[in-house]
Amino acid sequence: MKLVLTCEHGGNDIPNAYKNQFMDSTVLKTHRGLDLGALDLFEHLKPLADASFYRTTSRLLVELNRSLFSRQLFSEFSKNFPQTIKREILAKYYVPYRTEVEHKIAEYIKAKQQVIHLSLHSFTPELNGDLRHADIGLLFDSRNKKEQEFCKKMKDTLLQQKPNLSIRFNYPYLGKADGFTTFLRKQFPTDYLGIEIEVNQKFTDKNSMELQLKETMYKTIDGLKLKANPF
Repeated sequence: MKLVLTCEHGGNDIPNAYKNQFMDSTVLKTHRGLDLGALDLFEHLKPLADASFYRTTSRLLVELNRSLFSRQLFSEFSKNFPQTIKREILAKYYVPYRTEVEHKIAEYIKAKQQVIHLSLHSFTPELNGDLRHADIGLLFDSRNKKEQEFCKKMKDTLLQQKPNLSIRFNYPYLGKADGFTTFLRKQFPTDYLGIEIEVNQKFTDKNSMELQLKETMYKTIDGLKLKANPF
């Protein structure tokens, strides 16, 4: 079994060529510009991975976790760019990242390996005045029994270490909604599990994730990788 770790929203970088569209840089520092603490968690878990990939280009330039047909592919800051500029952005930042991850998974599966892909994200505790009632969300395709079983094992293992955690399935988003793991499931209908891990940003400070939570996640994933066989 191979563990692939990704972080699509690790930073809020805007390349110089497009910075004039982001004169008000305040939004880049918020949850809209990046997944706060996600890259820090990624770096902590990276030693467990057989392959790991991340990007720090802001999702407000191009959304790496959306398909090409998505209305959210470009934000309000970039959606009105000329088509030539949009194609340039896709060619420089979107296609290379997604292709690199896809090719590595294909390489493993071709070699008769089975792949668990954990895509790391974080979510704001409050959105549009609504409180999000969870510490960790585990997102998967509810129609996929193997993904469902893996997430049950992950939840149980997390709670064994930290019983007071609030862990919810397919919250605050649905795992079968448009996203990178959804795309990859279609490319690899067997020997691939795609799980998105969403961590509440209340555990972050200055873009760093709480150490105790990172260690809990590390021990959980390490144990599952060594012992669990979801396939």
